[in-house]
Amino acid sequence: MPSIIGIPACTKFIGNHHQHATPARYGEAVIAASDALPLLIPPEGEKMIAVLDRLDGILFNGSPSNVMPARYGVANDETPDAHDADRDATTLPLIRAALARGMPVLGICRGLQELNVALGGTLHQQVHTLPGRLDHRAGNGTRAEQMALKHEVRLSGALRHICGAETIMVNSLHGQAIDRLAPGLTVEAVAPDGTIEAVRVEGAAGFAIAVQWHPEWAVMEAPDRQRLFAAFGEACRTWRGGRAAA
Repeated sequence: MPSIIGIPACTKFIGNHHQHATPARYGEAVIAASDALPLLIPPEGEKMIAVLDRLDGILFNGSPSNVMPARYGVANDETPDAHDADRDATTLPLIRAALARGMPVLGICRGLQELNVALGGTLHQQVHTLPGRLDHRAGNGTRAEQMALKHEVRLSGALRHICGAETIMVNSLHGQAIDRLAPGLTVEAVAPDGTIEAVRVEGAAGFAIAVQWHPEWAVMEAPDRQRLFAAFGEACRTWRGGRAAA
């Protein structure tokens, strides 16, 4: 049986109903490039940690919502209408629990921000308002236009090895970004304006990398995206094999 990779869902109100959902492209990328099967995790709080017993890895995916500033000790809220408290209450403890187990972790966009907050870092709430920074938001247009390559990032460390390049072009669809880097994280990619674009958990027992861009989009059309998901999938298979042997 293929590895099972958990993907946290977001809280959505669709047709006046409270629902749990996430864009299909994350699960599709897991199937296509990680050779694994996705399993959505409802945003039902810390009790969802028990689901990790049945998983071989976890992908903390992107979302239109922002991590609530109160989660990193900031009272001023610059985006009060763009939060998902249920997701925060689920993903932050899930991150800490998954890392404690040594389970493979991949973060994308909000997932990178969640990782930084979960480990004690802070965020810029609107990075485009800072002097000298690019506007990293998606902008208008079709989804394909919003997902188009926007700027270069310079890679280092494990991520450079995985992607097989020192620089790559990435898309950009985020309003928040890392401010104070959490203890235990190493920067693995930086944008031309200095924005942190990828991090790795130092000393992690397994794969633990997060990126600010969206490699799940058209994952099989770019070698760096495909290689990132493939490396994550391989780490999940290794984890699965270790659990079976225990």
